[in-house]
Amino acid sequence: MISTDLTIILPEIVLAVYAMLALVVAVYTKKDGLAGALIWTTAALMVVLAGWIATGAGGTNLAFGGMFVDDGFSRFAKVAILLSAACVLVMSQDFMARRDFLRFEYPLLVALSAVGMMMMVSAGDLMSLYMGLELQSLALYVVAAMRRDSVRSTEAGLKYFVLGALSSGLLLYGASLVYGFSGTTLFSGIIQTTQHGEVSLGLLFGLIFLISGLAFKVSAVPFHMWTPDVYEGSPTPVTAFFATAPKVAAMGLFARVLHDAFGGAVADWQQVIVLLSVMSMFLGAVAAIGQHDIKRLMAYSSIAHMGYALIGLAAGTEAGVKAMLMYMAIYVTMNVGTFAFILMMERDGQPVTNIDALRQYAKREPGKALAVLILMFSLAGVPPMLGFFAKLGVWQAGVQAGLIWLVVASAVASAIGAFYYLRIVFYMYFGEDTDSQLDSNNSPVLWGALMASAALMLIGVFYQFGVEGAAAAAAATLVN
Repeated sequence: MISTDLTIILPEIVLAVYAMLALVVAVYTKKDGLAGALIWTTAALMVVLAGWIATGAGGTNLAFGGMFVDDGFSRFAKVAILLSAACVLVMSQDFMARRDFLRFEYPLLVALSAVGMMMMVSAGDLMSLYMGLELQSLALYVVAAMRRDSVRSTEAGLKYFVLGALSSGLLLYGASLVYGFSGTTLFSGIIQTTQHGEVSLGLLFGLIFLISGLAFKVSAVPFHMWTPDVYEGSPTPVTAFFATAPKVAAMGLFARVLHDAFGGAVADWQQVIVLLSVMSMFLGAVAAIGQHDIKRLMAYSSIAHMGYALIGLAAGTEAGVKAMLMYMAIYVTMNVGTFAFILMMERDGQPVTNIDALRQYAKREPGKALAVLILMFSLAGVPPMLGFFAKLGVWQAGVQAGLIWLVVASAVASAIGAFYYLRIVFYMYFGEDTDSQLDSNNSPVLWGALMASAALMLIGVFYQFGVEGAAAAAAATLVN
């Protein structure tokens, strides 16, 4: 039995053992001198593991008495997590090395956080849920404060740690209530107490606290307060990581808890998710309008986009889960390209994050400006970009679930949010010229990530870049 369990959890074991061995080797050899090699090695291992998971055995496999679930849903999320983490790692190297804060711990902390994320989306028990969540969070607290000589980076790490501890407390309290009123920590046991739609008051309180803790991880309003400051204060490569893989993991865990543990009480949690969705969409859309720092703007953008993704979750159906998975895959792809461009924004070797610096950028860099235009249009949901079809998917799931008013509200929020994306495009093509121009950064890695992401926003329209079928299969394993 133990050997079977270990086989099921083998990808996580491989990544965790690699991180620990690499840490020991680096400490006793060249330390930061190995940072560049470790980044490429870690990224390569993540890509290999993603391929292994994607082409591995199908079906649903349980390990450690149901505490760990390997199914189509978890495999889809793990592939998205590993590929996005690998992309961000590779994008980070040049930026961090040229500014002399590339540390050998960085790729290893990212690897350990990825192990936690993989554990999160495979959690079948409240204890394994918390183990994965904390492994991810503890690593992210450190990378947020990675630039030790920066007050803003240290402040970002401290804020994320303090508020993260609060969210962990809420989640633990909710887990204790759920255990107390259901008599088990296994999701398969909890759902037995809710399968007839009858949820006790204590269990309902536990569910609300669980949702509150998970809402913090996806930056949903009103648990979003950490996001703008942490996005702005963290080093830009770390911000890029926050905006991609952890969002997929948190949304995957959200879906896992609601459907695997509380799938029989959709009516009880649906209204809570709807409220989180509406508040996130409108606050993200309105608050970003006044932002001139592109990292803070992307923070509010992520809050709004999590609101749109929550529409699929609020639907409480297989179609809704599929739409949510597709939304997250497309969202991550857009963010990889967008942050590749942000990493290229510099003047005299120093990073620039003020969007005013983009005025007349199209005259100097027409190719990059066109790619950014495509990404901004896609983030805004302008057809025929792939971002529009991501929103269309969650809207269709919402309509099918009878949440028509929520879909209408999201369309209004989307129209409001289009302003700040289109403002960037306006500055690049029609803004007044400025003496303080951005330097021409021709990093092949960043250029490739930017162009590939923009191309996918156009080419992917024809088949959702090949993951639509996988998302449908993943949703079926979770809901059924």
